[in-house]
Amino acid sequence: MSSPADRAASVELRGVRKEYENGVVAVHETDLTVAAGEFVVLVGPSGCGKSTTLRMVAGLESISAGELSIGGRIVNDVPPAERDIAMVFQSYALYPHMTVRDNMAFALRLRKRSAAEIAERVNAAAATLGLTAMLDRTPKQLSGGQRQRVAIGRAIVREPSVFLFDEPLSNLDAALRGEMRREIAALHHRLAATMIYVTHDQVEAMTLGDRIVVMNEGRIVQAGTPSEIYLHPRDVFVAGFIGSPPMNLLRGRIARNGDAMRVHLDAADNAVVALTLAAAAAVERSGAVEVVVGLRPEDIRPAADHTSADPSHSALIGTIELVEPLGHEHLLYLRVGTTSITTRMAARDKAAVGTRLRLHVDPATVHLFDARTGAAVG
Repeated sequence: MSSPADRAASVELRGVRKEYENGVVAVHETDLTVAAGEFVVLVGPSGCGKSTTLRMVAGLESISAGELSIGGRIVNDVPPAERDIAMVFQSYALYPHMTVRDNMAFALRLRKRSAAEIAERVNAAAATLGLTAMLDRTPKQLSGGQRQRVAIGRAIVREPSVFLFDEPLSNLDAALRGEMRREIAALHHRLAATMIYVTHDQVEAMTLGDRIVVMNEGRIVQAGTPSEIYLHPRDVFVAGFIGSPPMNLLRGRIARNGDAMRVHLDAADNAVVALTLAAAAAVERSGAVEVVVGLRPEDIRPAADHTSADPSHSALIGTIELVEPLGHEHLLYLRVGTTSITTRMAARDKAAVGTRLRLHVDPATVHLFDARTGAAVG
C-alpha cells in the first residue's frame, strides 16, 4: 500500500457559497486553504455551516457560487466518486452481515482491484488500527470504538488524497471519545495525510487540529493554531466558544485612575479590572468606552494580599455558589454582583459554598473586546 503522504492533496475554497432554493444561505462566501498533509478542524455550534462546508468538499452538496479545488483541480462539477476523497461519518455505516475484512475491502472490490492488492491494503490498514485480530468478526461483535476504527480503516484502504471526518465521535461515550481522539491524532501523525475534521466539540478541535477554523452563522470567524485561537480570540464569540469551561465575559466601562486605566464592571459596584499599559494604549487607539472583559477561569485566583486601593490591581469579590470537584481541581462558580463567574482552584485548597473571596486577576491575562462590535481591542 502506497503512503498517503505521497498522495496528500491541498484543498482550496475560493468564495464558496451555499444557498438553498428557499433563499436560506447556509455558507456565505468562504475562502479557506488546507495544505497537503495538514489536519484542519472546522468547529462551531449547530447550524454554523461546518458540515455543509465539508459536504461541499465531498461533493454531497452542490456549490451555489465560488470554486473548490482538490490537488489544484477544480472539482465543482466532479462527482464524489471521482474526487479522490474518503469520508468517515458520525454513523459507522457498516454492513452488518459482512466481516470487518469484507467491510474494509468492499470499495476496492467495486473498483475491481485484484485479490492480492485488496488483501495487502486491508491487512496494512488493520495493522495500523489494531484490527488484525478482529478481521473475521462482524460489526455486532465489536464495541463502538472498534466499529469506528473499521469505518476509518475502510477509508484508509482507498488511499484517498483527502480524508473527511463528519463528527465521527459523536455517538461514543466520553471514555471512548478520548481514546478515539488519541487514535485519530496518532493516525494523522503516521500517515501525514490531508484531513478535514468537523466537530461541535471544542475540546476535540483543540486536541486534534494543526489549525482550527471557527465558524458561526455560515462564516469563518477565525482560523489559526489551537494556541492562537485560545490565547488571542478575535471576537467575543470565539472567546466564549473556545475553552472549557468557557471564558468569563463581563461588560463594563473604561475609566482612568491617575496614570492607570481600569474597567468598572456593570455587574457590581466597586468591581474593577486593571489593564496593562499596552491594553490601555490599544483602548486609546480604538476609542472604545463600553467594553467586554474576558477572563479565563484559570487566570482568576484568590488574592488575600491584593487590595482595591492599588490601581494596578483588580478588585473583584465573589460569593461561592457552587463547588464542582473534578479530582485534580475544583471549579468554583461565584456570584459577583448580578453576574456569575467561573474559576479554577487546586483540589488541595478548601472552598465552601457561601464563602466570600477576593479575587486577583493578572492584568496581562485580561482579554478586551469592544462592546459595540464584539471585536478584540488591540
